[in-house]
Amino acid sequence: MAELSGLKLEQRHGKSRVRVARVWRDRDGKHHFVEWSVNISLISDCLPAYVSGDNSDIVATDTMKNTVYAKAKECSEQLSAEDFAIVLAKHFTSFYQQVTAAIVNIVEKPWERISIKGQQHEHGFKLGSERHTTEVMVDKSGTLRLTSGIEGLSILKTTKSGFEGFIRDQYTMLPETRERMMATEVTASWRYSFESLSSLPLKPLYFTERYMDVKEALLNTFFGPSKEGVYSPSVQATLYEMAKAVLGRFPDISFIQLKMPNLHFLPVNLPSKDKPVIVKFADDVYLPTDEPHGTIQATLSRLRSKM
Repeated sequence: MAELSGLKLEQRHGKSRVRVARVWRDRDGKHHFVEWSVNISLISDCLPAYVSGDNSDIVATDTMKNTVYAKAKECSEQLSAEDFAIVLAKHFTSFYQQVTAAIVNIVEKPWERISIKGQQHEHGFKLGSERHTTEVMVDKSGTLRLTSGIEGLSILKTTKSGFEGFIRDQYTMLPETRERMMATEVTASWRYSFESLSSLPLKPLYFTERYMDVKEALLNTFFGPSKEGVYSPSVQATLYEMAKAVLGRFPDISFIQLKMPNLHFLPVNLPSKDKPVIVKFADDVYLPTDEPHGTIQATLSRLRSKM
């Protein structure tokens, strides 16, 4: 940030949607594959570029793009999206004197290994649904801010959900119920408690495993036991239990934010041929609808202990 003749300038520049895919080949013939969309944003001392057209302190976005490919090649061992984002951010803040901080955002495309007749394929993959996300911010001193997340996790249960006891007034048409279908598309983001590069865990693929563990905790809380399930009195209550389950299980996560819109499936009703009344299809035929849906969003974080 700079002040210029009574004006304040805040600036950053970067490169978006750099798509890169990487294959790692084990000696036994098994292949590992990832596809990432990388966004880079650099905070740098390049004031002359703005006030006098002097670009001598600018890292070109073409350079950023090519750096992504070069660093992907240099990573000879399989690594997580988080670790690759850290590799990039460390490079930009250490290699360029002008760069004071780097923000790297990565969205991982959900390629999943396929199985043929119950056996995992050595080099075959299919595209899944939900996406693994991460954002890393690193400055020259090694200070770190690391978040991970999930996008597009669509989940549904056909019972064990209700909504009642809410405020009713002249504008309320929604009936109360203790039996309804519950469907949503979860967007989650969580921040790790690691605050410096030196505090990061050394275990390979640590963040990939943690991503899978967090997703499992979210799903287990939403659905409940496989036989009896778990009742949800509202999306809000389920969201809170899901967030609490993550913080309760993983001490290295300091806060989590969940966004869960209602996806509506309305029971189909048809007029009777004999009478102008509505015939209900016994709650087994539904109409998926694109009508406006409610969105519930909340953040749950740990309280810092008082010294």
